[in-house]
Amino acid sequence: MRNKVLGIISIFLLNLSFAFAQIDKQVEEEIYEGVNFPMKHWDTPNIKNQDFLITDFGGLGDGIFKNTSAFKKAIAKATEVGGGKIIVPRGIWLTGPIELKSGINLHLEAGAVLLFSKDFDDYPLIETSYEGLNSARSTSPIYANNAENIAITGSGVIDGNGQAWRPVKKAKMTDHQWQDLINSGGVLSENKSVWYPSKSALKGSESDLSSFSLEELKEVKAFLRPVMVSLVNCKNILLDGPTFQNSPAWNIHPLMSENIIIRNLNIRNPWYAQNGDGLDIESCKNVLVYNNTFDVGDDAICVKSGKDKDGRDRGIPTQNVIIKNNTVYHGHGGFVIGSEMSGGVKNVHISDCNFIGTDTGLRFKSTRGRGGVVEDIYISNINMTGITTDAIRFNLYYGGKAPDLSDLTNIKEDEDDYPEVSIETPAFKNIYMDNIQVIEAESAGYFMGLPEMNLENIKLENSKIQAKKGMRIINADGITFTSVKLITEEIPIKIHNAKNVDFSELFFQSDFEKPIQISGSKTAKIELNFNEAGKSFDLQEGLQESQIIKIN
Repeated sequence: MRNKVLGIISIFLLNLSFAFAQIDKQVEEEIYEGVNFPMKHWDTPNIKNQDFLITDFGGLGDGIFKNTSAFKKAIAKATEVGGGKIIVPRGIWLTGPIELKSGINLHLEAGAVLLFSKDFDDYPLIETSYEGLNSARSTSPIYANNAENIAITGSGVIDGNGQAWRPVKKAKMTDHQWQDLINSGGVLSENKSVWYPSKSALKGSESDLSSFSLEELKEVKAFLRPVMVSLVNCKNILLDGPTFQNSPAWNIHPLMSENIIIRNLNIRNPWYAQNGDGLDIESCKNVLVYNNTFDVGDDAICVKSGKDKDGRDRGIPTQNVIIKNNTVYHGHGGFVIGSEMSGGVKNVHISDCNFIGTDTGLRFKSTRGRGGVVEDIYISNINMTGITTDAIRFNLYYGGKAPDLSDLTNIKEDEDDYPEVSIETPAFKNIYMDNIQVIEAESAGYFMGLPEMNLENIKLENSKIQAKKGMRIINADGITFTSVKLITEEIPIKIHNAKNVDFSELFFQSDFEKPIQISGSKTAKIELNFNEAGKSFDLQEGLQESQIIKIN
């Protein structure tokens, strides 16, 4: 009888386990719903179900003992028997860099803090890529190269001790914070506007490193800040659960990798963290990013593919990316493409995200000389509040010399100054935005293409944006707004040198008799439907009404 009961219980537990597996699978399947391009489905990494406790390899979680050797031994042993889970229990685990190998899951239990060393000697220089360029950098605290089936899981905290590496700009701190920083040590730049944590970091900032030998670069290693998590040429990656914080440079950086799942993470950096990006997906294929929280010092969720010639020579686009149900607090941009996108970006879906207090909401950036094509980007169901600059921003003069836009009606245009279109000309096209809801933004939008390569086929529909300033649309071909309401304190829309513009069912607040200003000698084929009686447009000198098709 007893054996029969145990058998029934075993079958019940087996069925329950199967049911939970089905529920988890169902959640995964929902991530692919509503995606506008064919997307491969894949499973989480295949890692052996065997555990390796870090304390069994000499580890000590007191925050003082350095565990570099213990992690190396544990990973080596696990690799020897086909992989498994490296378990880090509650404690403060000081360590140098950790290299993940194929078949390894670095698992942080609740209460575990993985704290990386401030000793620069722990981080030898390596050849890698940073900000899209081939370069020498210090070794990343967590890294993997040419590995398959790797994971970082659990509910602990991974801390990069980034304050030992990062410079800080005076303009980003209060007087009291700045004085405390100076009192902590470090050195100041010549103009006293930037604090560096060491003389080595300051020397690196003031030097032309392109002329340095590898030996000379070692003298400025502190300036060559690493990304905290570097995953290069890897396949089948899972990051699930931990907090990643306080990175020396970017926080998480998958590079030239594929089949990546990033979920349930808390990604943090101080708001003043120089280059303190949250997630930079570069030249990767098949990526899922969902149910994460970001609060960082630079761009939050960023898509890249290399910079200038190095990126074009690599020639690997970022493609097939799904980004869903993420929340971004502080960050220069909530969702960002660029500015390093020379290898191209295509097939990206982002939906159901909240941007709360970011500098910019949706940010697209590049510049002349970069090259690359960004296309087929689908964005929907985005909520934004407290955006300190533009809710939506396209800037193809990023870091370059843009024309003075203080008065669009008086821009000096000289076509002889425009370069010819070449492999170095960036292009942004086929970008679709639906149900974008914004309150308390500084500016509704900034759509700035190049005169020689306009923004092309950009659509915004079913959206409402409340901002102090309106939208500016410059150097664009094929801008479509459908069922869009703009609530602004200044002129809602200014158009300059744009063509094939179609505004249907536009709504504005009633105190703007002429809510649209139109200028530029290249402006043509503007179709307007205000959906409100009495509305008109302000046609600037040099344009004819025959260039405008108005439909009430």
